[in-house]
Amino acid sequence: MVDVSGKSETPRWAVARGEITLSISTLRLISEGQVKKGNVLTVAQVAGIQAAKRTGELIPLCHPLGLTHVDVDLSISEELPGVLIQASAHCVGRTGVEMEALTAVAVAALTVYDMVKAVDKTARIGNIRLVEKHGGKSGDVILEQD
Repeated sequence: MVDVSGKSETPRWAVARGEITLSISTLRLISEGQVKKGNVLTVAQVAGIQAAKRTGELIPLCHPLGLTHVDVDLSISEELPGVLIQASAHCVGRTGVEMEALTAVAVAALTVYDMVKAVDKTARIGNIRLVEKHGGKSGDVILEQD
């Protein structure tokens, strides 16, 4: 791991996004609560939050962080068609929380995939990316606007 002991503790937060493309019929099942494994969006939200909290265990050289807040939002998009995912992670620390936000999105997408794979063989995870980060030496970096 990189030595961050010389850095100041500052508020830091990051936002990541991703998506999972699905068939219209699968979106309908999700909307109507008809997926056999349960409420897809809620389960994926909880999975993303849990994953963010364990990022330091999953990514070998990633620092374990004391997160102060994690938020994962999933929404159905008829235009995609599929599910849009956005996660934010917050902490006061010596290193950023980009990996935590990205991990939350990735695991939320994997959870959606797992829950619908029996009914949608075309499901495709993609476009997982960091869209903004705040705090630390590099300050605010906005990579994508809403």
